Amino acid sequence: MQLTKSFWFGVGIGVLGVVLFSSKAVMVKLAYSYQVDAISILLLRMLFSFPFYVIIAYLYRNSSNKVVVGRQDYFWVVFFGFVGYYLASYFDFVGLTYIKASLERIILFLYPTIVILLNKIFLKHPITKIQIGAIGLTYLGVVISFWDEVAIHGSHIYLGGFFILLSAITYASYLVGSGWLIPKFGVMKFTAFAMIVSCICVFIHYSVVSEISLFSFSWEVYFLGFLIAIFATVIPSFLVSASIKIISSSNFAILAGIGPISTIILAAIFLNEVLTLLQFFGAIVVIVGILLISLIKKK
Repeated sequence: MQLTKSFWFGVGIGVLGVVLFSSKAVMVKLAYSYQVDAISILLLRMLFSFPFYVIIAYLYRNSSNKVVVGRQDYFWVVFFGFVGYYLASYFDFVGLTYIKASLERIILFLYPTIVILLNKIFLKHPITKIQIGAIGLTYLGVVISFWDEVAIHGSHIYLGGFFILLSAITYASYLVGSGWLIPKFGVMKFTAFAMIVSCICVFIHYSVVSEISLFSFSWEVYFLGFLIAIFATVIPSFLVSASIKIISSSNFAILAGIGPISTIILAAIFLNEVLTLLQFFGAIVVIVGILLISLIKKK
């Protein structure tokens, strides 16, 4: 395949999108230093990003892929918006209250393996022996990193890891289940609809459980909420979609391997987080395993 300028442009915006997505955990941890809870910072993220997705939904309201969209399809959009963006985000933000950002990204990076397992269980897709080996390798890497973290900081790390794993599972469920809906709605319309559902779920959640006034946070918390919404949510979602369109999802899956490394570097710079040599080795093992899976799928 000849590598054209457009291909390298797709690679460039894909890398930028992955790095911006990776910054989310770091900014959430920074917000927690101002004594804000998980649902509050998640609310600010959704509050600032909500208008952008409403505009996108409006602009693409008449777009059609010449496929009949039924009432049941909209029900599934609501369901997957609830599972894939609301629950996954909430579990992620709660998990980050217990574990460091770099470890969070390592665990979240398991979602491609969960997609393969869910496809096997529910859609009867075969799994090759090489894929089984690659999946085992990724989980070995997580165990190595996680075990060392527990030894250093105590058993509460288990709870954080559990919530992050729930986030990975719910996001993988969204990817598996929504695959048949995206061709009907189109990527932009489906993403906008699902995000709007997620935002509404967060608004309801906050109004029911939180006793904290929306106007009681320091300006740093609002600023970080804005950065998370725009630079770690809205902009990278478009960059990633554009990159996938240019270079294909298989090539982008390989680019995604820089995500954990990016988070580790950003966490070291802004949070003074340091991985032990054993944890860094575990992270490399996870990345190698996911890249093997991506290369196998591409082949």
